[in-house]
Amino acid sequence: MNLPWAAIAGGGLIGTSAVVLLATLGRVAGISGITAGAVAAPRGDRGWRWAFLLGLMVAAAAVLSWQAGAGQPPRVLLRDALPAWQLIAAGVLVGFGTRLGNGCTSGHGVCGLARGSRRSLVAVLVFMACAMLTTFLVRHGGGLS
Repeated sequence: MNLPWAAIAGGGLIGTSAVVLLATLGRVAGISGITAGAVAAPRGDRGWRWAFLLGLMVAAAAVLSWQAGAGQPPRVLLRDALPAWQLIAAGVLVGFGTRLGNGCTSGHGVCGLARGSRRSLVAVLVFMACAMLTTFLVRHGGGLS
């Protein structure tokens, strides 16, 4: 599958899953909130969260399996490109950022913007500015590797 079609298909699936989750359970498809609630939510509210997270993992495994079956090598994984300490530091920073921003890119960027949330608009603008700055720094000096 070439890149533009893969991105279009992925975006369509993300949007569809967000709409289905909101329409059926009245829940926002914010991955950080779903993940946090998988262990902290009341017992009756955990099942759908674990099913959603399992679906993400199964989908990723299916894509890797499909690539292998089609004779395509899997895309280079981040873990192959960076030392473990950098991945751990990145994970801690992402976790801190999602708590600080009261949500992640999926909750704010996909669901919050679609619902017209001003808070989500500000959060997405900050996410994007940080991503652009980080990309610039890594590519043009001060890279981490």
